Amino acid sequence: MSFLNTLISLYVKRRIEQIRYFKLHAYEAQNKVLQKLIASAKNTEWGRSFDYQHIKNYKDFTERVAIQDYESLKPYIDRLRQGEQNILWNTRIEWFAKSSGTTADRSKFIPLSHESLHECHFKAGKDMLSMYMHRYPQTLLFRGKSLVMGGSQTLHQVNHHQIIEGDLSAILMQNLPSWAAKRRTPELEVALMKNWEEKIEMMAQITSKENITSMIGVPSWTLVLLKRILEVTNKQHIAEVWPKLEVFFHGGVSFRPYRQQFEKLIPLQHLRYVETYNASEGFFGIQDDPLDESMLLMLDYGIFYEFVPLDQLNKANMYALPLWETEVGKNYAMLISTNSGLWRYMLGDTIIFTSQNPYKFRISGRTRHFINAFGEEVIAENAEKAFEIACNKCNAQMREYTGAPVYFSQNRNGAHQWLLEFEKPPDDFECFIDTFDKALQSVNSDYEAKRFHDMVLSRPIMQQVPQGTFYLWMKSRNKLGGQNKVPRLANERNYIEEILTLLEKSHA
Repeated sequence: MSFLNTLISLYVKRRIEQIRYFKLHAYEAQNKVLQKLIASAKNTEWGRSFDYQHIKNYKDFTERVAIQDYESLKPYIDRLRQGEQNILWNTRIEWFAKSSGTTADRSKFIPLSHESLHECHFKAGKDMLSMYMHRYPQTLLFRGKSLVMGGSQTLHQVNHHQIIEGDLSAILMQNLPSWAAKRRTPELEVALMKNWEEKIEMMAQITSKENITSMIGVPSWTLVLLKRILEVTNKQHIAEVWPKLEVFFHGGVSFRPYRQQFEKLIPLQHLRYVETYNASEGFFGIQDDPLDESMLLMLDYGIFYEFVPLDQLNKANMYALPLWETEVGKNYAMLISTNSGLWRYMLGDTIIFTSQNPYKFRISGRTRHFINAFGEEVIAENAEKAFEIACNKCNAQMREYTGAPVYFSQNRNGAHQWLLEFEKPPDDFECFIDTFDKALQSVNSDYEAKRFHDMVLSRPIMQQVPQGTFYLWMKSRNKLGGQNKVPRLANERNYIEEILTLLEKSHA
């Protein structure tokens, strides 16, 4: 153990120095990434088409390559899925992360190269541990196991080429280095089970008998597992099951709506929470300070970042800014160019920088997850803050929620409708609605203006739904587990109408 600790300490020390370097030299770090990406792809089909051979700098890059989305890259990705190679990237592509970051019907298949697996995703996993161990050198993390919530995967073979598609978490577990695989639980055949409900049951039975010191997963689905573990062990708190649990590395959705539930289930004063930002397309950020909810933008993972100002989104002359031209406090949609061959790719997430020295940020929402039916421009971060205020004041705990506009009619103004699933309902629901309404006005001046004297927007329409409603809705859409998330906001009524129809049928 002492020899292992020495090796780990040496690695941590070296890596912390590398992180410190890109904190201080962001421009140099990102420019180096861009030059390496261009050099790697210059002889691919994409690189030849856009004359990568003659790209010398960022300006050349933006002049040759337009902003892309999944639809514009899909013809190339489809060919990769048929076994063709050297199209978007110069090394072999045989893994595809099946993206289900929303409840949309259409799946996206994100190519994963050897470089993206090892220089981005696995490097990020080591960085999570390095940054944690640097801050808490007395940690006993390696004395126990790590509980990892994963997805499922299927093996798809086309034209004698093994093309493997599945949830990113499942692909990562399938390719984990041996040292990491030995300390994760449950075993692979359980972790990759396709039937999510059966998997939860098996995971609860197995992991409740393990010495768990860390957890990694999406908060919503991790909660489902923890509650089942308490049922099978007949315990009151997770601390009774895993007394040496130290840290929960979480990501995928905002932790704000879930923090109270975790603190209730795991009343360990020393339990630490570390937010991460990863997606099928790459790993982007890690919280490096427990007193600061912002995450550090990781600049040496083979990803070159650009940012579209939110007021430019979807305009005919839409433009992007490099990292060094961004400003603190402004909303941006993120673009990425990666070592898997995604070029100037619109990720779909929006962020706000909180610092430029170093570059730190918060996720503010999704480019498609907002309500702006009346010019109010409500984003997910606004709603999360308002619900946090309302829950604290009205003694409530939120489990899940979603919101959508109610359009003008002959008899009424517009409004926002919210479906709310509480872990603990508020003492006074009418007071809760008013508190949320005032809080949302306080964090969003556009919403406040539209609410003035009910001239455009009326008081929010809120409806409590039974516990388990969102779970059943996600199940009905075959979106249980993994990286699937309940959409917090939508600018149309499709999601909310589906849930209301589900509720009507359950009461019929």
